[in-house]
Amino acid sequence: MMIDIAMNQQEGPVSVRDIACRQSLSEKYLEQIVTQASKGGLLRSIRGAGGGYQLARPANTISVGEILRVMEGSLSPVECVCESPDQQAPCQNAGECATYELWKDIKEAVDQVIDNRTLQDLIDNFTRKNKDDASVGKEGNCQWSAR
Repeated sequence: MMIDIAMNQQEGPVSVRDIACRQSLSEKYLEQIVTQASKGGLLRSIRGAGGGYQLARPANTISVGEILRVMEGSLSPVECVCESPDQQAPCQNAGECATYELWKDIKEAVDQVIDNRTLQDLIDNFTRKNKDDASVGKEGNCQWSAR
């Protein structure tokens, strides 16, 4: 959804209906997601005729990690390495736990990847992989599309 909005917002706000058509997803499902993304500061909503959604910031400033955390919450593989703001110290059993460092390393590796990739990186990958298909991401298959 975020990639779709980023790639289609040049002509104005992107409607949930158009995203649903292009991505073959339910409008009801997308409404829940755009609400969450808006509350998380990723999207801004434009009301009225011709309204819809736009990125709140440029795609190259929105990390994949930020998107995933807004949409999914903690990405920690186990609770003891969760990045909860109220968690001051590691798990109370970290000193004796044989797997604590493993889980911590896994979390750090995942964070390293997702926090160093941006929405623009995903758009660039999509564009590169689909450069020969002019219809990808367009509304040509949407019978009722307003654009």
